[in-house]
Amino acid sequence: MGETVKERGDGSAELVKSVADKHAGLVRPVAKYYSAVKDAMVCGKGRYTLVKDVDEVENGVYDKPLPCFGCGIGWFSFLLGFVFPFLWYYATFLYFGNYYRKDPRERAGLAASAITAMGFSLLLLVIVVFWWL
Repeated sequence: MGETVKERGDGSAELVKSVADKHAGLVRPVAKYYSAVKDAMVCGKGRYTLVKDVDEVENGVYDKPLPCFGCGIGWFSFLLGFVFPFLWYYATFLYFGNYYRKDPRERAGLAASAITAMGFSLLLLVIVVFWWL
């Protein structure tokens, strides 16, 4: 792809690789595609080859909407937890069970619910201790 023949002054030739080809394993996949298109444009005198079909769009995690009215389980549990505190503990269980690996957008809401559950537990502990004393 990035190989060129370099002629020396004494008439011999040497095959030279580009830096991108030498370190192709370290380059991100997008950069590899860019390098391939760039080399094709240089070698083809302005013509380029299509690396990936435009209509072939990968459906990712972010294409589907979040559950619970679009705000996610974490934020829904956080907001509704002020009325039903048990939901904070449910979201904490999901957070420590790595539920956010299914959808990374859930991580912030689940973390907020876990922090709130910890604060609520401490508050209950302080109230119980002062009530018994």
